[in-house]
Amino acid sequence: MFHKEGFKIIIFTFFLTAGLSIFSEYYTESVILRKSIQITSLFILILILQFFRNPKRKTKVDKNHIIAPADGKIVIIKEVLEEEYFKEKKLQVSIFMSPLNVHVTRYPISGKVVFNKYHPGKYLVAWHPKSSILNERTSIVVKNDSMGEILYRQIAGALARRIVNYAKEDLNVVQGEDAGFIKFGSRIDLFLPVKSNINVSIGQKVKGGISIISSKVS
Repeated sequence: MFHKEGFKIIIFTFFLTAGLSIFSEYYTESVILRKSIQITSLFILILILQFFRNPKRKTKVDKNHIIAPADGKIVIIKEVLEEEYFKEKKLQVSIFMSPLNVHVTRYPISGKVVFNKYHPGKYLVAWHPKSSILNERTSIVVKNDSMGEILYRQIAGALARRIVNYAKEDLNVVQGEDAGFIKFGSRIDLFLPVKSNINVSIGQKVKGGISIISSKVS
């Protein structure tokens, strides 16, 4: 129901909310102030619970599909020079996650992790054109026999100050399984072969572990 990365902050916020509500009930004479404190603290708790939710997703594992690694909206589909790993032109597909989206990261394909690197960096807004190369980020490449090597990049945004990445080199992973978490607004970039068959369009909303980003042309 809730992602394990949120357990500590959920527990802290719950007790803080309870404490503020009890304190205001007995020690605040103003009814308006008392209700304001209680409603505000409850609202913050609801936001935290909503942010760390982790709905169960039944991924249909398919070696010929690349699925969305996260919930969000498609904001970029373009050919770029990927300089970190491939050092050649790739098709970039970017998913922007607002603070209201589910922020669980899922493996886009099954296969073996062949590259995994963390980069400290800035905290530009996630939709900034250079956030992919300037912001705090992790780059992960998963390889299988059907789709080849696929790179996905977790990018921290202006509010996201911690990227959690479960991938490790030489680890065999399964499409749709939990690959990590990004806190409080972020972006994920996928780098695919230039001639990939793309199944999404700019502005389209996608669901991690469910929506098909690309399918292999027979």
